[in-house]
Amino acid sequence: MLGLIVRFIVSAIVLMLVSFLLPGFANMGFGVALVAAIVIALLGFIVESVLGKKISPHNRGIVGFLVAAIVIYLAQYLVPGMSVTIIGAALAAIVIGIIDAFVPTELR
Repeated sequence: MLGLIVRFIVSAIVLMLVSFLLPGFANMGFGVALVAAIVIALLGFIVESVLGKKISPHNRGIVGFLVAAIVIYLAQYLVPGMSVTIIGAALAAIVIGIIDAFVPTELR
């Protein structure tokens, strides 16, 4: 349980960093970023459950990148206070993928 809480806190911090650095991604406070991290994780889980592991946002290929960008973009419709353009979502997917390579936000 503690690992799950840490995962979402790290994900929220990464989202706050991304929203601060990237154009097309509105700045978020910690509360909004935490809710966004949870929603993005749930949407990623749903996509993976329905379409299989090969299309997972955690997949490091181009399909995984595109799915991650779409998941981030769709999350804005479920999280009040989150605003992102499709270009911002694509840039965020790249930055989050790079950060995830060094600081995994998923329990392994």
